[in-house]
Amino acid sequence: MSETIRNLISILDMSVEEIDHLIDVADDIVANHDQYEEICRGKKLATLFFEPSTRTRLSFEAAMLELGGSVLGFSEASSSSAAKGESVSDTVRTVGCYADIIAMRHPKEGAPLVASRRTTVPIINAGDGGHFHPTQTLTDLLTIKRKKGELGNITLGLCGDLQFGRTVHSLIEAMLRYPNVKFVLISPEELRVPEYIREKLRSAGVEWCEVESMEEVMPQLDVLYMTRVQRERFFNEEDYIRLKDTYILDMDKLESAKKDLTIMHPLPRVNEISVKVDDDPRACYFEQALCGKHIRMALILNLLGIK
Repeated sequence: MSETIRNLISILDMSVEEIDHLIDVADDIVANHDQYEEICRGKKLATLFFEPSTRTRLSFEAAMLELGGSVLGFSEASSSSAAKGESVSDTVRTVGCYADIIAMRHPKEGAPLVASRRTTVPIINAGDGGHFHPTQTLTDLLTIKRKKGELGNITLGLCGDLQFGRTVHSLIEAMLRYPNVKFVLISPEELRVPEYIREKLRSAGVEWCEVESMEEVMPQLDVLYMTRVQRERFFNEEDYIRLKDTYILDMDKLESAKKDLTIMHPLPRVNEISVKVDDDPRACYFEQALCGKHIRMALILNLLGIK
């Protein structure tokens, strides 16, 4: 097995300098799209999605196709040999015989890390349980950079399911590496960030707070990152029903917000953002989805070692 294989399991697998380079490449892809159309000809991406996904899977597929490569894979565990009891390691080693790079989503935390120890081709973690989602974080960083011009010197509000929200955990870890970022964590007590994230905030010595009211902190925020309460992460249906509508962003709540607030959401949205907000110029979650394709194109090139 080659020691030159590079995987992306956690956002911390990449340095700030590497992330900044990916953002530059993503911007160059937009500016000079024609130069990238055939750059991955002959290369194959395998999408191994053991858990349902729409945006992430299609974003990876669109990214590879626009680079001139091809795609194979499956979109749910029931259509793979996992349904027969095959291990993740065996699946990855087999698929590595057919593809040049793998994007993998799995409901079990740590599954992509286990797979990366047995792989013969680069593996990208496309989400593992409530743990990490590094390519969503790269998407978020590109979005913030494009909207704010930099990744430091902002007040970032994260609202909703902060306990199970893997996008939140990865984004906090990434933003801790940029200067002068204040974190405002908005959630009910039951859905606060896990203790390990709280400890990272304390250790970093940054300014952060936990609140339950979105309205009381709205005027402070430069970026508001909304998340849904994730039904699939709950063990108790009763708790999900009680908490699912805790935060609904509507035009009334935006009255006190900054005129240049950036509203983000990893999607899918259920009802935590009113559809009326979609027409507000501060809403950029669909633009965020487009950023996801651009940054995944840059990442694929990086992990395949294509300049």
